[in-house]
Amino acid sequence: MEDSTIIELYFDRNEDAIVQTKNKYGRMLSSISMRILHSLEDADECENDTYLKTWNVIPPQRPDIFSAFLSRIVRNLSLDRYDMMHADKRGNAQVGVLLDELAEVIADDKAGDSDSARELSEILNRFLSEQKELTRKMFIRRYYFGYSVAEIAEKYDLTESNVKMTLLRVRNKLKDYLEKEGVTV
Repeated sequence: MEDSTIIELYFDRNEDAIVQTKNKYGRMLSSISMRILHSLEDADECENDTYLKTWNVIPPQRPDIFSAFLSRIVRNLSLDRYDMMHADKRGNAQVGVLLDELAEVIADDKAGDSDSARELSEILNRFLSEQKELTRKMFIRRYYFGYSVAEIAEKYDLTESNVKMTLLRVRNKLKDYLEKEGVTV
């Protein structure tokens, strides 16, 4: 079923919208959540919470890219759950490492303000569009989908050392780019 048809089901308040969303995107949502939480039960809860949140925000929202809309919701719910579960023990887990890597580049004061977050998102999108395709894909897999360095290396038939160096260089470029754009780093 086409995304536009599924979205219309939400606008019609037809519960089949949830069924169709699960059929089309359930695997993707579960995968995103599992990469963050590493727990099937927690990932399932976040996936189900994604359907509920989607039901509650459509209408009035009408997402342009439904898969990205759903991905953002499940990712944020999963990160919130991760934070709740690991509030006292940050540092050793995969998500903590990812956030620490990006924290070196992006200042915390931008995260709380929705206008600043939107502006930062636009700047990040512009930055990524200027990168080589492989670099962009590696960055997104690492920092959005939470792939490990080993998984990225395997996916693109590279050494882990090559992936680490590429990610370090792109983070450094991002830091310079953000400074040029006037973002405090």
